[in-house]
Amino acid sequence: MTSPTIVLVHGAWADASSWNAVITGLEERGFTALAPPNLLRGVASDAAYIASFLRQRTTGPVVLVGHSYGGFVITNAATGGGDVRALVYIDAFIPDEGEFVFQILGGSGSALAVPDPTTVLDIVGYPGAPEGDAEAFLKPSTVHESFAQDLEEEDRDLVVATQRPITLSANTAPSAAPAWKSIPSWAVVGTQDLVIPPATQRSMAERAGATITEVEASHVSMVSHPDVAIDAILAAAASV
Repeated sequence: MTSPTIVLVHGAWADASSWNAVITGLEERGFTALAPPNLLRGVASDAAYIASFLRQRTTGPVVLVGHSYGGFVITNAATGGGDVRALVYIDAFIPDEGEFVFQILGGSGSALAVPDPTTVLDIVGYPGAPEGDAEAFLKPSTVHESFAQDLEEEDRDLVVATQRPITLSANTAPSAAPAWKSIPSWAVVGTQDLVIPPATQRSMAERAGATITEVEASHVSMVSHPDVAIDAILAAAASV
């Protein structure tokens, strides 16, 4: 029986290196793991890119994994390319059709759902931006206090220095029909997550019928507690 390929999609303010420890653990167990770039420009285009990657870079069954905003992307990409058999959400959005990031976070208690976003984000223009759009970076204080508070200080400093911004428009773009309605899913909920509060994560995961694991960790639990993410992925792979 062919082992599935594990494809890992990072979220906002991160890159594929956020999966390094998970990739190492999966490869030690004999799996092929791939971590393509997430363009962070908008759900439709980001999902189209990942679906294209799946079609061209994988053969056989796939377990598709998303962190944070990467959950939006895998929800929209999984039925568009490749043979995706399972979805795994790590501290992630698990949207239903029509939902968008700011809507889900509104009223959730998220550290990002504040009256003045410029208190937690640095908003900057970018070349070729549609009118009114801009990129959002996390302020250093947001990384240290709310995004990756359970990492060592030097690792938090690296997040600050290497973060990839997401466009504001990506946070207001609605999700299409969700793949979790036809593909089984697993979810890891970080109980110390201040970006997507655990109650919000649980609600989305339960709605999707996901098998849920909890970990006492921040929004980047796959960095601080990679074994928990690995175990959820292995459970999903065993179902394929």
